[in-house]
Amino acid sequence: MSEVTARRRKPTQARALERVERILAAASDLIAETGSDAVRMTEVAERAGVPIGSLYQYFPDKAAILQTLAERITERVRAGIAESLANVATRDEALLRLDRLLVDYYAIFLDEPVVRDIWSGTQSDKALQALDIEDSRANARVVAEALKHLVPRKERARFSTVCFLTMQLTGAAVRLAIAVERKEGDRLLAEYRRLLQGEVGGFLSA
Repeated sequence: MSEVTARRRKPTQARALERVERILAAASDLIAETGSDAVRMTEVAERAGVPIGSLYQYFPDKAAILQTLAERITERVRAGIAESLANVATRDEALLRLDRLLVDYYAIFLDEPVVRDIWSGTQSDKALQALDIEDSRANARVVAEALKHLVPRKERARFSTVCFLTMQLTGAAVRLAIAVERKEGDRLLAEYRRLLQGEVGGFLSA
């Protein structure tokens, strides 16, 4: 658990849970409109229709809001990975599903301004950097576990390491792709897709 997460008051009652959801929805809307740098806590409270004191009870600062939103994104992506790779039977099927996951991940960044804005902050926010690395570790464990039956036993430890590396590189590649003009970004992602297929495919048996 991160330091920011640990400082947050955890809502338990239905009314408090609903208030937190309003706060997060308001913050997401404001980030989409103006970017996270411009968002102020008073604006979030006003948009959510909650007293500023209540906002600070659940989120001591804007960083706590951003981290909570980031955690929700990572949970959503991880659940998608687990679902997509469940019951993979062959090498070709594994590579096809991994490729589809990568394309879908790119689409999230293209379609959702909040995701782009939050993850651009990983370069300067230590808490988000730590979350990004732990997210890569967790995603790598999901991939390695789902595909280990296709990997020779003697190569499984190395495969786990490669999964961790490629999960981290995937995030970097996608963020680079959205930072440049769209056509160039599409070309970058196409090349990364080929790299990923070759690297992971080299471990998998038919």
